[in-house]
Amino acid sequence: MAKEIIGYLKMQVKGGQANPAPPIGPALGSKGLNIMDFCKQFNARTQEKQGQILPVLVTIYSDKTFDFIIKTPPSTILLMERAKLKKGSAEPNRKKVGSVTWDQVKEVAEIKMPDLNAFTIESAMKMVAGTARSMGITVTGDAPWQS
Repeated sequence: MAKEIIGYLKMQVKGGQANPAPPIGPALGSKGLNIMDFCKQFNARTQEKQGQILPVLVTIYSDKTFDFIIKTPPSTILLMERAKLKKGSAEPNRKKVGSVTWDQVKEVAEIKMPDLNAFTIESAMKMVAGTARSMGITVTGDAPWQS
């Protein structure tokens, strides 16, 4: 028989750098989970993504065991890396802070494809371009599907 799920926990953790200090320790400890076990497993699975912020979905079972799924980095962080920015615009509709090309948008869309609810790379690119627009980043050039 399958284990009974008692809850989920969402966190954003830097790859290969999970430690029992806040915010991870208190979040897992309040659910009664083994903090060091999570840190060791997470760091082992994210060794090649050192320093990248990764969303994690932890599934908590009734016997205080857990499973976790590591997602791809957020689109905003990938776009800021491509545009060489520290943060997005405070007023994205008025003040533009950077720009990316459609090739860079395609790179981000290909990275994010497993986590997006898109079937084609073009629709994933449109989603990423919308995220860029809401951050105050302009997408330069002509969209590939318009040529």
